[in-house]
Amino acid sequence: MLIAEGTAFAGCAYGFPVRRDGTWWRGFDGPLPPSVEQLTASGHVFAITETLVHPHTDAPGVARRLQRRLLADHHASLGATLVDQADRVVHDAFLSWGWQDIGAVLRPSDGSSRSSLLPPDAVVLRALVLALGAGTGALGAANPDGLAHENRTQRPD
Repeated sequence: MLIAEGTAFAGCAYGFPVRRDGTWWRGFDGPLPPSVEQLTASGHVFAITETLVHPHTDAPGVARRLQRRLLADHHASLGATLVDQADRVVHDAFLSWGWQDIGAVLRPSDGSSRSSLLPPDAVVLRALVLALGAGTGALGAANPDGLAHENRTQRPD
């Protein structure tokens, strides 16, 4: 967890390292981009699970700066988050901060990551990723596979 404050609480962001077994991506609709799968298996992905900013904070860009700092502090090559497909404001904010939408994740409405026979009221989440570090330049704006060729992101033999 990372907290931003001045004279008062401004915001916070928190998350966790994504497990190498790929359970974070359970319910992904279609094939997961190979570099995302590879980075997950190598332990270089960090999930941002919540970003909160006080509505009366006078510092612009707090949410984006909190996310980037949290990812940097954890030496992530790739940030990951899931955003409710219905929440266009949040989705568009993430895109404006450089995150890329790589596809949909279907989850049961109870929030679990079970993938067996989803009920009709399943939640559709958008999977967003943010490339960081040396591989970012090679990633390009629309290519989440660019990191797959970086030596530091290769799967251990």
